[in-house]
Amino acid sequence: MTVRSGSRMDEGAYVLITGASSGIGAELAWLYAARGRPLVLWGRNAERLENVAARARSYGVSVHTRVLDLSDGAAAIAALREDDDSHPLDIAILAAGLGDMRRGRDVVERAEDVLRLGLVNYATPSAMAAAAAERMAPRGRGHIVMISSVAAFHALPFAAAYSGSKAGLKRFAEAQQMALAPLGIGVTLVSPGFVDTPMSRRVVGAKPFLQTAPSAARRIARAVDRNRPHLVFPFVFSVLRLVDTLVPWPFKRRILSAIKADQMD
Repeated sequence: MTVRSGSRMDEGAYVLITGASSGIGAELAWLYAARGRPLVLWGRNAERLENVAARARSYGVSVHTRVLDLSDGAAAIAALREDDDSHPLDIAILAAGLGDMRRGRDVVERAEDVLRLGLVNYATPSAMAAAAAERMAPRGRGHIVMISSVAAFHALPFAAAYSGSKAGLKRFAEAQQMALAPLGIGVTLVSPGFVDTPMSRRVVGAKPFLQTAPSAARRIARAVDRNRPHLVFPFVFSVLRLVDTLVPWPFKRRILSAIKADQMD
């Protein structure tokens, strides 16, 4: 675990971004840095995280980094509290996540993969959201962002661990929204479709309505600005979600069971 500081005196309320070493997390870091917001950036890869931080510092903001594996939920809770002690968090964007599915050569998903996705995609971000809320509540302000997926809307037989973990995060975020609203804390749930990130590039096959990471970051920042409870993008997935609620389960089960998918190692 490492913590590093920028050269400028800390000022303003900090934005925490997990998963900041690549993809949407990196783009969000640069977006908020361009707005003049000081940052606390977490990631698993120290070299990539420092590259992201260096670009963010070029905007003249204070940037603190932490290298941490979110499969250790207790360490993540302790780290968030430690960072908030020194850099009070105004926004916590929990962008880190894992994408995985059953490979075409496998009969079932590996138990170890199911456990890891459950920890990183659901248990740890939910616990971190609770830890952020406990710090924001006395201040009477703050915003928490949890990034789920449109996969949370469907039972995907080839990605039960992924869709299940994202569905759990979705339900937690919806419940936390109601619990925290009276305390002045906003919660935004983000459910993106395919975004051009290292995670999605592993998927073999078509990626309909693929979005760029910079576009996704701008959408998320706007949703936070507007205190939107739920952001689904691209819009077509909002329509598909509505259609999904009208389709009888036996027919839907037949469709989902017929879908084939695979990913590169």
